[in-house]
Amino acid sequence: MSVNMSKGQQISLSKSDGTALTSVRMGLGWQAAPRKGFLAKLTGAREIDLDASAVLFAAGQPTDVVFFQHLASDDGSVRHTGDNLTGGAGTGGDDESILVDLARVPVHVDQIVFTVNSFTGQTFAEVQNAFCRLVDETTGAELARYTLTGGGEHTAQIMAKVHRSGGGWQMKAIGAPATGRTFQDLLPAITPHL
Repeated sequence: MSVNMSKGQQISLSKSDGTALTSVRMGLGWQAAPRKGFLAKLTGAREIDLDASAVLFAAGQPTDVVFFQHLASDDGSVRHTGDNLTGGAGTGGDDESILVDLARVPVHVDQIVFTVNSFTGQTFAEVQNAFCRLVDETTGAELARYTLTGGGEHTAQIMAKVHRSGGGWQMKAIGAPATGRTFQDLLPAITPHL
């Protein structure tokens, strides 16, 4: 059963039987908002290149990153499935995905922060039906969904993070707007959420 998350909400990443999840997928989906005005009918929707990234942290310091130019963490526990340059057609599927093998994440990594940024510089006012979701990669069951709502003049969002808690992992929906075209631009905006 999926949980529709709201900003700031946390969920435990354990199965209903109490065992820990071993592998999750953070999916990102979006589509370009329709243009308005006379010329919009002639040109159609604008292609928008959103990029999903995962920044791995240890004791508040970035130690590795997974994004479209570095598709796997150095240890192989986090993998990006590839870059989507245009978004979806509104079908609700993942346009970009990042797979996390929680059991293989090095013990010193205590947080993984997921971001999305508009590489081509369009604002979220030009994006619709954007979401991130967490899926149990073993069963395919959706665990949580966070809708990136509100549009706005920002070009990025700090979406969510998974972090160690006791002997397991938790997910927290962040949904904080930010400005930047790459994950490097977003590092100062990530820091308050660690």
